[in-house]
Amino acid sequence: MSVVEPFDVVDLIRSKRDGGALDSPEIAWLIDAYTRGYVAEEQMAAMAMAIFLNGMTRSEIRDLTMAMIASGDTMNFDTLGKRTTDKHSTGGVGDKITLPLTPLVASFGVAVPQLSGRGLGHTGGTLDKLESIAGWRASISPAEMRAQLADVGAVVCAAGSGLAPADGKLYALRDITGTVEAIPLIASSIMSKKIAEGTSALVLDVKFGSGAFLQDIERSRELASTMVALGTDAGVATTAFLTNMNVPLGRAIGNANEVRESLEVLAGGGPTDVVELTVTFAREMLALVGQTDVDVAPALQDGRAMDTWRRMIAAQGGDPDAALPVPRETSTVTADRDGVVVEQRALPFGIAAWRLGAGRARKQDPVAHAAGIDLHAKPGDIVTKGQPLFTLNTDEPERFARALEALDGAYRIGAHGDAVIDGGPLVAGRID
Repeated sequence: MSVVEPFDVVDLIRSKRDGGALDSPEIAWLIDAYTRGYVAEEQMAAMAMAIFLNGMTRSEIRDLTMAMIASGDTMNFDTLGKRTTDKHSTGGVGDKITLPLTPLVASFGVAVPQLSGRGLGHTGGTLDKLESIAGWRASISPAEMRAQLADVGAVVCAAGSGLAPADGKLYALRDITGTVEAIPLIASSIMSKKIAEGTSALVLDVKFGSGAFLQDIERSRELASTMVALGTDAGVATTAFLTNMNVPLGRAIGNANEVRESLEVLAGGGPTDVVELTVTFAREMLALVGQTDVDVAPALQDGRAMDTWRRMIAAQGGDPDAALPVPRETSTVTADRDGVVVEQRALPFGIAAWRLGAGRARKQDPVAHAAGIDLHAKPGDIVTKGQPLFTLNTDEPERFARALEALDGAYRIGAHGDAVIDGGPLVAGRID
């Protein structure tokens, strides 16, 4: 005997198309029916476009998020004996903050269950960076994850397919239907996985600017506010920071070179912008689990964070002492005049690194771990004619030409006293 479905998907599409709001039972059924294949891909594509055009109310976004969580498994760390805290970034160019941040926070006795992803397009993926390390594996079982959190306190790994599977289906559909930028869908996608992950506290790094997913700061602020509300409604202590991605973060863009830069931070050095965000997020992650007024910076100087990093890498099969991959070919671009670097736009540098092999065009594509860009000067730096500005790294020299095409007009040297275009402060706002 056939099952009689409680709703007609075409009626729900029409309602959302005409600006109506869906109620909780309708959204729960829609996501369940889509997950089990009753709602067809083209029907969900129409719904995604209706949401993109007309938006959703706060209650609709909450119901959508909870329905996606209910589509799969959830994790729970209540019996771990440690408080859990996590961070999520919307992604950018040179954004390697997770690498030094995770062991830094874990060195204070809390657990950081960092489920991370891979890069697509101009934004890099944390798992791709870590796979530059010989032997390191991204996929571990829930039992291995729990044991590592109990022992080391820090895990960076791939999310299992059982967490919010509806989001996996919907994300792939959004990617091919022009609906990726819909804020209700972005927010529910990110937060369904983070809430299902079982963390008790979450810090969100929502980027804006040239190299960000959402370039306009007000759109980024809307996304941040939406995600903080979702976390709060789900009982997860959540804070968001709006951070500047007009300029690449740090001086390394790629995979292995970003690991090297992260190790510099863990050794007490590294670029000031990477250190600033790492320390800012660490303080907030710890404050959300009750460790207020903790001075985290000394843990980067005295070796505690580095010790945790080495244990974290080894626990997942990696060799923390192994040499990182180096490129077979390099090409350095130098200053054509004396002056000051007044502009360095993140997006073209991200695209150039991608074209050098550091990123992928399709999810199944491999990445070249040694490929990327090393920046020798940043906005505000004084340079002389012939001084290196940046070095392109690749294993395939035929990639240089297209990478340089992407960088045409992406940087500029001005005269002393010219205004530097950097888009403002690194941290532009906070949402509680």
